[in-house]
Amino acid sequence: MTAATGRETAVSTQTKRWDRKKTARLLTWLTHIGALLPLAVLVWEYFTNNLGVDPVREILFHTGTTALVLLVMSLAVTPVTIIFGWKQVIPLRRPLGLYAFFYVCLHLLTFLGLDYAFDLAFIIDGIVEQPFVLVGTVAFLLLIPLAVTSTKGWQRRLGKRWKTLHKLNYLIIILVLIHFIWLVKNVYIEPGIYAAIVAFLFLVRWQPVKQKLLRWQRQIRNRLN
Repeated sequence: MTAATGRETAVSTQTKRWDRKKTARLLTWLTHIGALLPLAVLVWEYFTNNLGVDPVREILFHTGTTALVLLVMSLAVTPVTIIFGWKQVIPLRRPLGLYAFFYVCLHLLTFLGLDYAFDLAFIIDGIVEQPFVLVGTVAFLLLIPLAVTSTKGWQRRLGKRWKTLHKLNYLIIILVLIHFIWLVKNVYIEPGIYAAIVAFLFLVRWQPVKQKLLRWQRQIRNRLN
């Protein structure tokens, strides 16, 4: 290999690294903007009196749906990497999960404060008498340790146990879907779409399917090279 060819290769490698960094930075900013946009819309609708005849119900639905979408997106990071090899999306898992937790907190505060006026006896009755509230509460409680241990510091402290703990994401998304299905009762189209997407994401993670997709991805890369 000549000196000129070596320099060209080095420049090409540096360019690729720079492009990956720019792409990762752009994706991070888009994630923050996209995650905060529903909150901005909700605040705008509140101050312009566009929340309809039942504002509390609208806020509950808005925050709950946004939390579900963000949870599904965080769950989709690994399948997207498996299928397309886009490793730039891996750092997005943490902010997506934390924003999902943020909207779950808003959802819960709306339920406790605006819907039940922080009346403990009333809240307990609501949890006991309405199964969807109980399931949603369990999902929230399971999310707390995941949000707390989402930092790199906790990842180092917990070691292998960190991955085991964060597998709770699978149970949480199932509980959230059950919460949604029981909440909307006879309207199953929208929950069914989310359930189908989650089922597909689980399927991609299943080891036999995952290995086939990775082999397919390697074959495509080899052909392109």
